[in-house]
Amino acid sequence: MDTLQNMRVFVRVVEAGSFTGAAQYLNTTTAYASRAVSDLEAHLRTRLLNRTTRRIALTEAGERYLQRCEQILAYVDQAEAEAGDAHARPSGKLKVHAMTSFGQHYVVPAVGQYQQRYPDVHVELTLAQRMPDLLDEGYDVALVVATDLPDSGFVSQRLTSAFSIAVASPAYLEKRGVPQKPADLAHHTCLQMVTPVFPTSQWQFTGPEGEATVDLGAATFQVNVAEAMAVAVREGMGVGLLPIYSAISGLRSGELQWILPEYKSQEMNVFAVYPSRQYLDAKIRTWVELLRESMPSTLARDQNELRRFART
Repeated sequence: MDTLQNMRVFVRVVEAGSFTGAAQYLNTTTAYASRAVSDLEAHLRTRLLNRTTRRIALTEAGERYLQRCEQILAYVDQAEAEAGDAHARPSGKLKVHAMTSFGQHYVVPAVGQYQQRYPDVHVELTLAQRMPDLLDEGYDVALVVATDLPDSGFVSQRLTSAFSIAVASPAYLEKRGVPQKPADLAHHTCLQMVTPVFPTSQWQFTGPEGEATVDLGAATFQVNVAEAMAVAVREGMGVGLLPIYSAISGLRSGELQWILPEYKSQEMNVFAVYPSRQYLDAKIRTWVELLRESMPSTLARDQNELRRFART
C-alpha cells in the first residue's frame, strides 16, 4: 500500500466533499478514490469517514488524522521543492577536497570567483595530500592531481595539466655549480617530495633528448608538502622539484633559480572527481563548470610567466 498517496487521496476527498469530486481532480476513478480511503482505514483499523449515498463526514479520528496528513504532505511538498530547486539553483553547502599545495594556489582563488557568482553557496574546503573517499567522507567534489585515476566508478573530468621544475637557491648553485643536464644531479644534494603521486626514489624528466631518469638514492631530506620543500630549497639545502605554482613566487623574488630549463618533470593531470552525473546538484555542476572555464587559463598564465625565469 502506498500510504503517502492514499493520504493525498483522503485529503482531496475531504476537500472535494465526495469521492467523485476527488477522482475528477486527481484524474482517476471514483472506485480508486474509495479504495484508497478504505485501505487507509484498514491499515489504521479506524474509520475516518462516515459515508451515506449523498454525503461524507469526518469522524473524530478522521478530523485528527486529516490535520496530521495536511502537515505531513506540506512537509513532503516542501522537501520535494527544495530538492528540485537544488537541481536548478546553486545553494547550500559545497564540500570540496583538494591536494594541499594545488588547493592553496588555485582552488582557494577559484572559490572566491565562484562565491561572487553564487553567494548562496557556502564552500567547505579541505586540503590534504590524499585522495578522499567521496561517499564515506561526504565530499561533493575532489580536485586530484595525478597521472591518471584508478577505476572507482565516480565521474571524473580532466581540467588541465601541470608539471614540476628543478630549482635551487642562488647560494647553493654558487657553491655547488649549476647542473647542465639531468645526469649532473647525481653529484648534487637532491631533496625529495613524498606524496601519493611522486615516486620517492626517482625523478623523471622530459626534454630535448626525450625521457631521462635520475636515481636519487638515500635522501638527506624528505617532505610531503610543496611549500615546505620550497622553504628547504630557499635555505640552500639542495635541489628540489617543485610544481610551478609552488615555485613561481620564489622565482619572482630571486630566492629560487630554475635549473635545467629545457626540462620539465612529473607532468600530472588535474581532475575534478564527483560521485554521479545523474541528477547532478546545481552547486556541483556550476562549480565544475567554473573550474573547467578558469583552471586551464590560470595554469597557462603561470607557465607563460615561467619562461622569463629560464637560465642556461
